[in-house]
Parts: sequence; C-alpha cells; structure tokens
Amino acid sequence: MTDRAALIAKLPKAELHLHIEGSFEPELMMAIAERNKVAVPFKTLDEARAAYAFSNLQEFLDIYYQGMAVLLNKQDFYDLTWAYLERVSANNVRHVEIFFDPQAHTERGVAFSTVADGILEALADGEAKLGITSHLIMSFLRHLSEEDGFALLEESSPYHSRFIGVGLDSSEVGHPPSKFARLFAKCRELGFKLCLHAGEEGPPEYVREALIEIGADRIDHGNRSMEDAGLVEVLRDTQTPLTNCPLSNLSLCVIDDLRDSPLKTQLEAGLLVTVNSDDPAYFGGYINQNYREIADALDLSDDQLIQLARNSFTGAFLSDADKARHLSEIDKALGI
Repeated sequence: MTDRAALIAKLPKAELHLHIEGSFEPELMMAIAERNKVAVPFKTLDEARAAYAFSNLQEFLDIYYQGMAVLLNKQDFYDLTWAYLERVSANNVRHVEIFFDPQAHTERGVAFSTVADGILEALADGEAKLGITSHLIMSFLRHLSEEDGFALLEESSPYHSRFIGVGLDSSEVGHPPSKFARLFAKCRELGFKLCLHAGEEGPPEYVREALIEIGADRIDHGNRSMEDAGLVEVLRDTQTPLTNCPLSNLSLCVIDDLRDSPLKTQLEAGLLVTVNSDDPAYFGGYINQNYREIADALDLSDDQLIQLARNSFTGAFLSDADKARHLSEIDKALGI
C-alpha cells in the first residue's frame, strides 16, 4: 500500500456535502464581527476557538448561530465562500456543490439577494482564479413549515437559474421528508435536483421516504439506510449517491467511533458513497482530513480511496462529458 496521506492529497476530488455557513472559521468570524461592529460573546480569538470545541448538538447549534449573526453584507458572504474555496483548493478539490441556508439569514433581516450575490460572486471567482467549478444548492430548514419553504421558493425566484438544486437540512428527527412532499414536487417541476438529508439521526424510513416518495437525486448522510436490506438494494440498483460525512458523524455522536462508520460496508455493498466535510470549521477538518481519518479508522485500501474519489465526480450534478474529464484527471494523477 502506498502512503495513504500522499495518495489522498494526489487525488482530484469533488465535495458534494458542504454547508457554506459551516465553513466559518473563528478567525474570519471575529474579523467580520469587528468590521460590522457586531458584538459577539467572545473577547478574544482564543475564546472563540474554545467555543468551537463543543460537546453536544445544542452547543454546536449555539455557536453556529452566534457566528452566523455577524454575516450582514454581500462582502461577508463573499469572504466566507472565498475562504472555503481557498482551503479546498489546497485539498485538490476540483468541483464543489455547496448548500446555503437562506432562511437562517432572511429571518435575521438580511436580504436573500445579499446572501446569494456574495456567494455566487465568490464561486465565479473560484472558477476563474482557482479552477474550481461549482453548483449552488438552496436548502430548506426542516424545523420550519412547508409553507415557509414555499415562501422561500417564491422569494428566490429571480435566482432560480443560478442554483442547480434544493436541499433539506436542520433537525431531522420529527421532521420527515414527507412533511415537504408538495414543496419538493414543485421543485422537481421547476427542474431542480433534489438533495435531502435523511438517515443521519432519523430512521431508515426517512431515507425510504426521501428516495421513493420524494424522488431524491442524492441522499445526504444516509447512514441508517444500512438497517434496511431492501433499501440498500434500491440504493445499489439506482446508484443514488450517498454523501457520507465521517468527522461530522463523530462530532455529533451519530457514531461513537470512526470505526463504526458504515462507509466501508456501503462501498463493499456497491453503493455510490462519497466522503465530505459537512461543516468543517466545527467538525474537525476539511475534506482531505475526512479522507485521512476514515481511511485509517476503517483501513481502506488504495483501490477504495480511489473509488471514493471517482464516486465524488460520478455522484455530482455534472454533465457526462465533465464527469469523464474529471475521471480521466484521476487516471492522470495516478499515472494510468
């Protein structure tokens, strides 16, 4: 076996499960707070860093929303997105499909256009200056109502041509995909790809709802799918991508140990599983760190790591030609 870290660094890859608000590093948060003259509950950068070392879901959500509160202007959202792109460029990421949560900003009085314009401008610069292509996915917060989702869909209508899909995130338990069946039917009608968080904390039934009732194009997380043999068969036969987030699962106690991750089992079952960072500023690492730690924990082979990199492009919302180009870049990196 080659040196794992070197192989991971060498592999071109895509990231398919990334919440841009979750890439907000404490240094940037403090800088933007000062620029916008927004009070934060941290006197020093060290205090802010310490707050990022949360011990449970509620502590994570507390710091997540405290940090987000300093994002007020287009430049803030540009800086947030650009910082992420620079970091993943160093991880040999060639394509990203990122989520943003406009409801978390509009309910604070920040205009949808302020959020979207800042992110989209940075993504355009990411392609021009870093060679990273991208798609933007607008997420609905599932703890809110379906009516709230329809309101966001209407509010975002001038931007519909600017993002490729819609997602469903936030607190999963008690908010099944079927709660949003009419909303996602409308989104499908409008031509959007559908990505739903399911089976992270919620039961396998949520994955079944997302996949079969809603018609999801991609399942985000999907860990608990493995509890339902029939569902695993459907996922394998349809090759519906799963976006596994190892360090996120560990941080949020979805698993107690990385060795408990279903990722290797999913690979061996022939599922189209990928590795992603989710909220890297909070969960201990960007995409290569996720690859390294899960590879060590599960003793993944070189072939399995290469398959994960291939899956990241196969599972992306790219044209067949673009997928083929990226897959050939992997071959080139491997000297094939």
